[in-house]
Amino acid sequence: MKIKLGLLYGGKSAEHQVSLRTALAVIEALDHEKFEIHPIYINEKGEWIKGSQLTEPVERVEDLKFSQTETSSSTALSSTLFQTSDGKESVDVVFPLLHGPNGEDGTVQGFLELLNLPYIGNGVLASSAGMDKVIMKDIFAHAGLEQVKYVSFIKSEWKDAQESVYKQVESALGYPCFVKPANLGSSVGISKCTNMTELDKAFQEAFQFDRKVIIEEGVTAREVEIAVLGNDDPKCSVAGEIVPKKDFYDYKAKYEDGDTGLIIPAEITEEEYNLLSEKAVQAFKSLDCSGLVRADFFLTKDGKAMINEVNTMPGFTPVSMFPLLWKHTGMEYPQLIERLVQLAIERHEEKQSIKYTF
Repeated sequence: MKIKLGLLYGGKSAEHQVSLRTALAVIEALDHEKFEIHPIYINEKGEWIKGSQLTEPVERVEDLKFSQTETSSSTALSSTLFQTSDGKESVDVVFPLLHGPNGEDGTVQGFLELLNLPYIGNGVLASSAGMDKVIMKDIFAHAGLEQVKYVSFIKSEWKDAQESVYKQVESALGYPCFVKPANLGSSVGISKCTNMTELDKAFQEAFQFDRKVIIEEGVTAREVEIAVLGNDDPKCSVAGEIVPKKDFYDYKAKYEDGDTGLIIPAEITEEEYNLLSEKAVQAFKSLDCSGLVRADFFLTKDGKAMINEVNTMPGFTPVSMFPLLWKHTGMEYPQLIERLVQLAIERHEEKQSIKYTF
């Protein structure tokens, strides 16, 4: 019997287009003999639209943008999008191919929990904590994971005392430093700063995308990433290194220009790999992650491994780092998707044994 897989993509997020490209790649990779594919598109207004079942790969991203013929409000989603006309569930598992706020931050995960539907990837806590870089780093600090120095501010703090905020940054971190929206991925809104003029511009840029920003100390180090897969017993892929041709790995370098180099496997020692993989699993468990995570590190010349962040829904096209790392570890893209489906079902079944009455 085929597994009925609901693909949830698009989203009210700056990473809407990234999500569409991911959905296109997943649809192409899925074995249509094993899966029934049920697409659910969230447009940029946040409206949910259910498309017809897909029986073959889709050729263009534009074909995944459905018309507003079956739009549903959130209050009716469970009956109109995840159930058939006779009240039965129309999907066995949901794959939320959503990046950024309103998709990767625990909001959709919470909704799927309320519907008691199995879904791929991290749960509410890991998703929300992993989305907020400040909360994530605070948890890592509590877990004893080494990191670069960082400070954070909300928009009202900055508006009320800009000069004081900038002086705090200079005192705590110095230059160069990086300013980032706290709750956004895919390198959107990130700026490198080497003086106060650039710092001011960077704050203005980052606050367009979030009400909270994080500022991190600049370090001279290699950027090395490891993919983690599993639930209670997570496994690590080989390591990969990002070699940006620009000052840093920004959105254009990541998705548009291809202006970056990926070295897989990374040219590191066995000792360095063991250290990174140990810390990747520690980070995974500290956030109570499940399914998948990409753990990003700074590796210094003296062998010090500092965790930068984890991405709880990493880029997932075949040329994204997460699938590439597993490909070089011996797991091809279609196998990876199937493994994630299995992990989602396993986690859901475990949750069903939890008692909610006594």
